[in-house]
Amino acid sequence: MIALEGVSLQRGSKFLLEEVDLSIFPGQKLGIIGANGSGKSSLFKLLLKQLQVDAGRLDIPVQWRLSHMAQEVTDVERSALDYILDGDKALRSLEQAIANAGDDGEKLAHLYGELEHLDGYTAASRAAQLLDGLGFANSDHARPVTDFSGGWRIRLNLAQALMSPSDLLLLDEPTNHLDLDATLWLEGWLQAYSGTLLIISHDRDFLDNVVGRIVSIESGKLVAYSGNYSAYEKQRAERLAQQQAAFVKQQEKVEHLESYIRRFRAKATKAKQAQSRIKQLERMEAIAPAHVDSPFTFTFPAHDKVSDPLLVLNKVDVGYADKKILADVNINIAPGQRVGLLGPNGAGKSSLIKTIAGLLSPMTGDRVTGEHFRLGYFAQHQLEALDLQASAALHIQRISPKASEQQIRNFLGGFDFQGDRAFETINHFSGGEKARLALALIAWQTPNVLLLDEPTNHLDLEMRQALTMALQDYPGAVIVVSHDRHLLRNTIDEWLLVADGKVKEFDGTLEEYHHWLIDYKRKQAPASKGSDKPVNKVKSQATNAQREQKKTLIKSLKKQESQVDKFTAEVAKVEAQLADTSLYEDAQKERLQPLLQAQADAQQNLASAEEAWLQIQEELDLLSDD
Repeated sequence: MIALEGVSLQRGSKFLLEEVDLSIFPGQKLGIIGANGSGKSSLFKLLLKQLQVDAGRLDIPVQWRLSHMAQEVTDVERSALDYILDGDKALRSLEQAIANAGDDGEKLAHLYGELEHLDGYTAASRAAQLLDGLGFANSDHARPVTDFSGGWRIRLNLAQALMSPSDLLLLDEPTNHLDLDATLWLEGWLQAYSGTLLIISHDRDFLDNVVGRIVSIESGKLVAYSGNYSAYEKQRAERLAQQQAAFVKQQEKVEHLESYIRRFRAKATKAKQAQSRIKQLERMEAIAPAHVDSPFTFTFPAHDKVSDPLLVLNKVDVGYADKKILADVNINIAPGQRVGLLGPNGAGKSSLIKTIAGLLSPMTGDRVTGEHFRLGYFAQHQLEALDLQASAALHIQRISPKASEQQIRNFLGGFDFQGDRAFETINHFSGGEKARLALALIAWQTPNVLLLDEPTNHLDLEMRQALTMALQDYPGAVIVVSHDRHLLRNTIDEWLLVADGKVKEFDGTLEEYHHWLIDYKRKQAPASKGSDKPVNKVKSQATNAQREQKKTLIKSLKKQESQVDKFTAEVAKVEAQLADTSLYEDAQKERLQPLLQAQADAQQNLASAEEAWLQIQEELDLLSDD
């Protein structure tokens, strides 16, 4: 068990954590949330012993193996596959021992036994599966790490953390640089993870599907909530409502005491009673008002002139030079239309977006825009295009030189660039602040079509919610690619599926797309097997090891099937009880709540069991193909 007892962590004069207590039990999966700068990453550094507590005690079992996702990647010439394998330090150490053993048969036999115990014979295959799941192509496995961009290097760090055998896994914003497909794959992997898991994330659907407990950093305290993120929202709303009621009641009492003091303090006959009231007022514990309003209050105004249609792609082939990626694309975007783009990694979504934006000319066919077509395009490279030596206000002034300073202040305040912050150079802005500024620049220009490519990367939960609300109210057309399913579910009306060189309508939900994707990847598996380079000097053992591995997987698969059957029965049992309409009467609340919790637990257990079954089946399929 991990135990924090009276822990304080101070930075300068500010307490990030102040006398906090928290217990984390083996196998628990926790989501760590809180405002930017509240101390989430510092909490991770405490657990990793990169920081020391200023007061209190932090205990972590000494035998626990820790793994975490690094945020930086140094330039290394190792291949992506070898870089992932480096995450298993025990395996790498054993490989070196085998290489150094020479012809010592007895020693080699012992080391090969250790290798089998560490699943060393399947290590390269498992590393390849991690790369495949996170969106890397087969051809990427042998590429040096230096070839990859920053976002893809972070994916390599994530894969390396997952490769490392661990009892405690710490992941800081693991979905930030992932697309929807990789996010869904990671969800399944983490649901099947048996160790203790702590995740810092601003993706509410991801948290809902992975964690069973939320720890929120609020005013230097760790406040724990049972259940996933949706459960946290409900519990916190109830707590804040109670807190607000207590605050109002306390303020009434404070006003009454202060009024008494003002009236009678100077009167000799009442002086003693007045002093008593003063002491009572000093002893009274201050209850902070419940500030639940988001700091972000913005909208996307649309241009007052509009065309119908706004954009047409007619029989367009999308590609580069002589390489065709998508054929015969036909898209018609009308005012108010809301389209989400789905499709496997590498299928051509990015190329389609560039064609829609006019950055990539069609190989054949026509791209036609309406007379009043006005595009607001958000892409990650726009953050890099910002002038780091300019302020947020100056970025606006360059677009509209005649805008008044007060207009700009008011507008940027809605994106939480308050006061002088709007006039500071942005070179020290965080990724989230730069993303907010990029969105602000789009909103300022009043487009009638919004084309958003992963707009939530770097945004915290409050800003994501504000963006979702702004898109709901936006009267123009919206085209979105995002891994944030909450945003998609609440802003998109129709889907286009990009796959197998085609763009077609997808008539289904995001959940149905997930099932489609699993089936699609299963069919593609024979053509995309991961490299399975044998460990040094063990070629002769590989066949036997794979046979044993296959037996183990078949055994695990049968066990997991039993778990699926068990949890399916539990869900059916609870739902049968919930069918009793009398439960929903006020008098039955005490019976209803445990049943609803049991239903949620059973459904989560069933989802985890199904994902685990699927992962084992995929491993088995890969071994069978070998």
